[in-house]
Parts: sequence; C-alpha cells; structure tokens
Amino acid sequence: MYLALRIAGVNCLFVGAGAVAADYAAGLGDSPLSLAGVCDLDPERAEALAGAHGARAFTDLERALTAVDAPLVVNLTGHTAHADVTEQALTAGRHVYSQKPLALSGDRAGELVATARRRTLGLACAPAVGPAQRLAGRALADGRAGRVRLCYAHAHVGRVTEWHDRPASFLDVGPLYDGGVYPLALLVAWFGPVERVRNADSLDVWPDRADRTPSAPSHVEATLSFAGGPVARLSASLYAPHRAREFYGIEFHGDDGSVYLGDAGALGTDRDTVQFGRAGRGYTPVPPQTPPTERDRLDAVEAFATAIAAGDPPRAGGRRASHIVAVCNAIEQAAETGESVGVDGHGATVDPVPAPAVRPTGDGCRDPESADGGDDPPGRDSAIRLPTVGFGCSRYRSGTYVDRVDSIARALDAGYRLLDSAELYGNEHRIGDLLAAPGAPDRDHLFVLGKVWRTNHRREHLLEACAGSREELGVEALDCYALHWPEAWAHRGALERLAEKPVERQEALTFPTEGGEPVEADVSLAEAWRNLEAVHERGWARTLGVCNASVDQLRTILRAGSVPPALVQVEVHPYQPRSELVDFCHERGIRVVAHSPLSAPGLLEEPVLAAVGDERGLSPAGVVLAWAVTRGVVPVPSSTDPDHLVANLAAGSRRLPAGAMERVGSLRDPAFER
Repeated sequence: MYLALRIAGVNCLFVGAGAVAADYAAGLGDSPLSLAGVCDLDPERAEALAGAHGARAFTDLERALTAVDAPLVVNLTGHTAHADVTEQALTAGRHVYSQKPLALSGDRAGELVATARRRTLGLACAPAVGPAQRLAGRALADGRAGRVRLCYAHAHVGRVTEWHDRPASFLDVGPLYDGGVYPLALLVAWFGPVERVRNADSLDVWPDRADRTPSAPSHVEATLSFAGGPVARLSASLYAPHRAREFYGIEFHGDDGSVYLGDAGALGTDRDTVQFGRAGRGYTPVPPQTPPTERDRLDAVEAFATAIAAGDPPRAGGRRASHIVAVCNAIEQAAETGESVGVDGHGATVDPVPAPAVRPTGDGCRDPESADGGDDPPGRDSAIRLPTVGFGCSRYRSGTYVDRVDSIARALDAGYRLLDSAELYGNEHRIGDLLAAPGAPDRDHLFVLGKVWRTNHRREHLLEACAGSREELGVEALDCYALHWPEAWAHRGALERLAEKPVERQEALTFPTEGGEPVEADVSLAEAWRNLEAVHERGWARTLGVCNASVDQLRTILRAGSVPPALVQVEVHPYQPRSELVDFCHERGIRVVAHSPLSAPGLLEEPVLAAVGDERGLSPAGVVLAWAVTRGVVPVPSSTDPDHLVANLAAGSRRLPAGAMERVGSLRDPAFER
C-alpha cells in the first residue's frame, strides 16, 4: 500500500486514454509527475498515449495495477466507469484522483470515501479551482457583496453529439453529473453542503433530426438551499447550446452587491471573466492582478500528490465530490416526485477562498502569504507588500477640479485596493462616504495612503491634519501617512474640505506666496519627520512615508528618525525612471509608489510603446504600467474613463521581458521637466 509518495518523479497510471486524458497528459512536460502506464479498453488509444510519453500500455486494469509501480491512479474513464475504476484502484492500495463525477450514486460515492479513509489513502475529484474561480471567491470574501442570499448557476454542456467524438457517456448520464458539478463544486466549497433540494423539474427536449438522443433528461432545473444561507437556482442542460450566452456562469447576489463569474470551469481568466456590481450600479469587470497563468488539468493532480507527500493523504475533495453526487441524486428524486428532498452532507466542509488582507500590521510589516498579487521588492524582508497598482484620488484633472466620487467607486468595484488620498485633494470625506457605503470592501482588504500638506509640518498642525483626515476617511488608522513634500511652507489655516471652498480660497490656503514666491516655514525635514512619527506613536498610522523626496532627503530622514519610511512616492515613468532612487529604496526595503505614471506630455504617443504594446497585447498606457510593476514599483494611475480604469488595473498583472524593458528604458530623458 502506498501511504505517501515523493512529489518529484512520482509515477502515475492513467486509466482512460480519451480526449480528456490527452488534456491531462499535455502538462506532463513541465510537471514533476511522470506517466508510467496507460490503461484503456481500446488498445490503439492506450498505445498511442503511452507511446507518446514512454509509458506502458494496458487494456486490463488489474494487470496494469500489478505491473506498474504507480502510487497514483488518475481516473479518466467515462462517467459510468468512474466508481468501479476508483474502487479497484483503492483496493489495490493506490491514491486516486478521479474525473467528475466520483460516482453516479451518493451511497456508492460515500463507500469510496470510506474505503480511502480505512486504507489511509488520498481521494480527490475534479473539478479543481482555477484562477478565475479564486478571483471570484476573493470578490465574495472581501465583503463588498454583503451577505449572499441568492445565486443563479448555469451548466449548459451543449449538444454533445455536435462537439464530442464519443458522446455516449454524456447522453447516458445527462447534464447534471457532467456539467452541474462545476457550479455545485464552487457553491458547496464557499457556502457549505446543500441541505435540501426545494424543488426540481426535468425535461426531455432534443432536436427531432438527431440520430442519437439522451437516455437521461436533457434539461434539469432545481432550487437548492445551502447550509451557509443562500438559495441557488441551478440550470443544467444538454439542450441549451454550450455557446449560449450562459455556459457555466454563476451570479451571486448579496445585500450590498453582486458578483458574476462567467465560467465556473475555466482554467484561465481574462479581464471580463469576473465582474462586480454594487447595489444600484451596473457590473464592472474585476481583472486579475497577478501574472496570467493558464492552468492545465494536471495542476490539480500535482497539488493532490504534494499533499500526499506531506504525509496526510487528502480526502476532503472526495467528501465534497460524494456530497455533490448526492445532490444530483436528490435533484432527480425531487423532479420525479415533485417533493422537496433533504441531502446527506457526506462530511463536505466549507473551503472558501480567503480574501487577502492588504493592511500592514502594527509594525509596518505583514505576512507575505496574505498579499494579493503584490510583488516583493528586492530589499529587506520587512518591506510592506502592496497591490501591484493603486488608484490616484486627486480631483485635479487637466487644469480643472472634478468630482471623483464615481470614478473612485468604480475603482473599488474593479478591485483597486490601494487608494492614494491626501488632504490637498479636498475629497477625503467623499472617499469616507464611499468606504462606509454598502458595496465597499471590508477595511482589512484596503490600503489607504494619506498625505499631510506642506503647510502643516509643525507638530500641532500635523497632528490636527492627521486627525481630520482619519475622521473624514472614517478610518481608525491610515495604512500609511506621508509628507506630501519634504519642504515646509507657512501655515495659513486648516485645510478641511478644500473641495467645498472657492478656488481662490483653496489656493490661498495651500500655496502661500509673497511676491510670487512660496512662503517657507522654519521646519526642517528632520523635524517634520519627527513630528510625523508622533502620528505613528499614537497609532493613527501603521506606517510612514514621504513623497517627492530625493535620495539625499531620504538619507536625512533615515538619520533623523526612529521609524524608517515604509513608502516613498515620487513621479516615475519611462522619461524619468528615477533608477538611483528606486535602487536606494529597494536595497532598504522601502516601497516605491509612482504618481503621475501616465501623464508626462507626449509619453503615450511614443512609437516604442506602441510597438511593445502590439507585441504584448497592451496599450501604450498598459506598457508603461507593466514596465513599472516589473521594476517592483507600484504605479497609481488616475482615470475617470471606466474602460481605462479597468485596463490600467489589468495591466498590473503583466510583466515585461528583459528586451521589452530595455526598449522602454531607452525613453529616459535626463532633461525632462514638468
């Protein structure tokens, strides 16, 4: 009996050599798993797949299990054969990863789980959770949808006689056991087991012209109650085309908003696969914020093997798969009897995708495992981790002041989790209203950067400014509080709610001048930083930072202060890459945030950006943002255009290769000035 295995070079036995087996085998070249044998009733199929991977071919499973030293069986047979093959492999002492469904009877599936438990073997079952499903799970877990009470799930497998070379197995079992398991697997993982099938109906609909017809109902509708609260309506169909508007989509409706997942079975994700709409607003795409990786089917098998190698053969996936089979059985029973049916939980447990926290801990650091796509800077381990792209909340646009409420709300909906605010922008109270409104992410999932204006560098004014910003934003503590500029200007009065004051009054308060020149204040940078540290000491800011500073000014701060800066915000773009400063910060674990990354005059018209963008599938703006993120710099673009806003966030998931980085870097202009 194989109680454990080493993930490196572990042998697998594939049982079944059809189209799905080829999909699994496609990942073997980059996998620590190796294919030792292939078993299929069709000798030509077995030999073809085995020969392509230097494995042995079999037509008899008992002989294959005896002849091949393979601790892990990957069951890729037809739907009706899954249970028998899994039972035989478990009895032979093999860990089993099965294609869905685990069985066609809930009782039989439960027996398989019990066998695996008795023999201390691992048992898992497709489908696996991919990047699109994790992204949707995080959108639910960060609290912005509120309590989810209603779900609509679709599993439109389509007319398999038109697209599958061997449709018989699908026609025999119907759409529930093949397609229905995709949304069910996610719903059970995120909301716990189905407690009851409230009602169900089935239809025998099929084109009259067809030569082959389903032996099970071709279309099924059911309403399910989950232990975690929501009620879900499930539609599973072989009749509805798989290219219909809804394929494997799920809509999650909560008190405060809705999350839409376009494909519950997708192995990859794109900009529009996941969307969020807060109550009263339309859907906004939630693009991925990590480098895109197209999963292959073997990834789930690798994860299963890794867990076994750790010494604790997993069976939670088997229990969940067993419960899902019981749900399908109960739907069939409810459709036949017209009555509601209770469902055995089969030990299925909740396994939600955690929403990553982006707030630093009190000492300015946080667990790297909790980050959401932020790249580690090359410096010391204590560097805070940040989202790859932030959102600029300045209301100053093209020479005029504009209302940013709608664009900031849309940014939150799209998944921006770093808000770059400042008392100078005059709209902190509007941001606070958005953060307190239904549909906003939980506070733990948001990084709020605040900045004190240069007229408030004296201790009493700085403390007053920070207290006002905290109150306006509605936060107990800012995640980072920074000096907006290193130099101090004369104080001309409090700056609360600047946006509500006449422009002339705003200018008088924020830009004190005499004879056309700024009126400076007698507050050194060292003193201003020590004043800023008082904010940290009071717990009003978890970390401290400085904006628009030079390397020499950073050295002054590091010498003068007891709390080192966690973040430096400066203007960074290809014309002005600030390489010396970026390297200086990264060597010391200081994060660099880039303001104005896209606004340098003429930058986005540069031919080299268009050329790189054409090669990488990015706009010129996307190239600039990807260039920054590849350098470990966090850009904070600002946009009022909904499409640009989403595209900017999506660009943060991209990384440029060395050649493209060099071409973008060639735009450096030492003479650049605003």
